[in-house]
Amino acid sequence: MTRPRAYTGARMLEAAEKGKLAKADYEAVLPGLRTDLVNAQYELRSAGRPVLVTIAGDDRPGATALYNVLHEWLDARYLASHAWAPPDPGEELYPPFWRYWRALPPKGALGVWLGGWLQSRLRLRLEDALDDGELARSLDQYRRFEVLLAAEGFVLLKLWIHLSNKQHAKRLAKASRGKGEWRLDENDWRIGDDPEAWTPLVEEVLARTQSDAAPWLVVSGANERHRDVTVGRAVLAALGSACEEKARAPSAPLPPPSSAPNPLDAVDLTAELPYEIYKKRLAKRQRELFGLVNRAEAAGLRPVLVFQGWDAAGKGGAIRRITHAIDARDYRVVRIAAPSEEERRHPWLWRFWRHLTPAGRMVIFDRSWYGRVLVERVEGFASEADWRRAYDEIVDFEAQLAGAGSLVMKFFLHIDADEQIRRFRAREHTPYKKYKITEDDYRNREKRPAYMEAAAEMFARTGTETAPWHLVPANDKRWARVAVLDAICATLRRALPGKAG
Repeated sequence: MTRPRAYTGARMLEAAEKGKLAKADYEAVLPGLRTDLVNAQYELRSAGRPVLVTIAGDDRPGATALYNVLHEWLDARYLASHAWAPPDPGEELYPPFWRYWRALPPKGALGVWLGGWLQSRLRLRLEDALDDGELARSLDQYRRFEVLLAAEGFVLLKLWIHLSNKQHAKRLAKASRGKGEWRLDENDWRIGDDPEAWTPLVEEVLARTQSDAAPWLVVSGANERHRDVTVGRAVLAALGSACEEKARAPSAPLPPPSSAPNPLDAVDLTAELPYEIYKKRLAKRQRELFGLVNRAEAAGLRPVLVFQGWDAAGKGGAIRRITHAIDARDYRVVRIAAPSEEERRHPWLWRFWRHLTPAGRMVIFDRSWYGRVLVERVEGFASEADWRRAYDEIVDFEAQLAGAGSLVMKFFLHIDADEQIRRFRAREHTPYKKYKITEDDYRNREKRPAYMEAAAEMFARTGTETAPWHLVPANDKRWARVAVLDAICATLRRALPGKAG
């Protein structure tokens, strides 16, 4: 490993909990500890909070052994456990955090993860596949992930199983003589080759990812009995905390309300497109879109289309003009409604992460994660603390999508109140549209000023260079449909190399 620049992290490894536990003492404490762990695991099921225990360390064989011990001591039927390996080719088609989001334990469950994001970043740094700047950005991303989980009520326990340089050298010396060499991999030998570079690197990683909401417990792996009992007690404490405490409130101060003007006020709702011109422009853009989507698929780009707007603004019609132009194998449409019972048992962004498509395939969200800062805000389904912190969580989510090759395009279809009521009444008298209109639509319409205020703040806080908002005048449906196709094609043209074929 190329020796990294000087690291300044606290000497966390020196504070690793050391000790020995005699066999007799171990056998005396073990039955009660195991009983308490299983009971606490069952109590957690009705407590409504999730617990996530992650196991990593430079004592990689020791971390693996500990993972197996916890499966023996706990009821494995109720463990959301994962032993993370490097991503397989299928997983590499998604943003890096996609597989971690999908594996999160639901409320009332205990997750135990072996390895994972930090272990993989350290491995890549050890192999010189990451430089210091890339590692630092990875750590910042990991911290934001943990902050979000803690705010969603997770109890997080991070275990680092550590061997001193001297202990590691002894293990390698034994392995070189054929004793236990099968337990080691190439990175174990790399650590032994340059411990003076490895130790400060680990200390910096631990220090930069340490927080009150997600603390590290560094445990020496030198004595297996002491290691296992120490960790068992820590897991028991985490389970007890989840059963006794209320979810933590976010520690960071909430941002003040936005005072930005509402850009919807500047949208020209008089824009119209005559039918004959509409037919020609629609056909032209659909032909172009077909070719661009095929090129995007070949380039591994993932168009992510987000549709928001007023009830009856024409989101469905705009989406159909997109999907009619391309092969059904090349896209997925996801309609977002009120969360299901399963979705409510997970962090609020979980249901959007799991709907992502692999690289090269378009995904279209008919309503989206912006419900958090629109309907959930206005209707009181989310607390002010929850919807205010959602702005940063959304921006981070979309930045991860863009960083993994997604083209995030967000459309807000805008109509005035008179046009909306006209469409409501038309739906009531159209046989195939009657199902679209409910009393909730009329009730929501009475709160239009509150939704206007929420939309203004949403645009101000979540419009970014990589995920811009397109505000579409939609009083004329034909104009809106072509405007959406124009924007999608323009974005794809800019992103794709060369000329359209």
